[in-house]
Amino acid sequence: MAAVPIGSGAGAALRFVAGLLDAKNVVEVGTGCGVSGLWLMRGMRPDGVLTTVDVEAEHQRLAKLAFTEAGIAPQRVRLIPGSALEVLPRLTDGHYDLVFCDGDKNEYPQYLEQAVRLLRPGGVVAFDNSLWHDRVADPSVKDPETLAIRETLHAVRDHDALLALLLPVGDGLLLGQKR
Repeated sequence: MAAVPIGSGAGAALRFVAGLLDAKNVVEVGTGCGVSGLWLMRGMRPDGVLTTVDVEAEHQRLAKLAFTEAGIAPQRVRLIPGSALEVLPRLTDGHYDLVFCDGDKNEYPQYLEQAVRLLRPGGVVAFDNSLWHDRVADPSVKDPETLAIRETLHAVRDHDALLALLLPVGDGLLLGQKR
């Protein structure tokens, strides 16, 4: 599949954050084949619901299979097909404990804007691939994806409502806690 799964280091960090937050409501942008969703579900409350968005129907089909094989009850997962930038605005403001972004890197700045709106106070937004194969730290790299990730890093760092942390696990995991 074209969906690259999250690594075990970043996955374990997500599980930890979900557990620390006692997360009941989580949004995931980029379902992939369900690997990050499984990490998130392992940290969430037993009655927690994962809302996961992906443009690829095949990714969601495979994720649903992975969730079923892992024994996740169907009522704990909402699979929403479609573009994240079309779906996220329809979700409830201030309702989510955690928003995990691993979708289109060019859209990371817009995901941040939506995540801040969706999070409850104390909630966390997380962005995978925040080091982007070591390209983010190299100022000579100026491709659109790298620039969007850099913009997101700066936006989280400078956001008045967020407390920022960049974890050097996997390909980098950027966290912002809503104050």
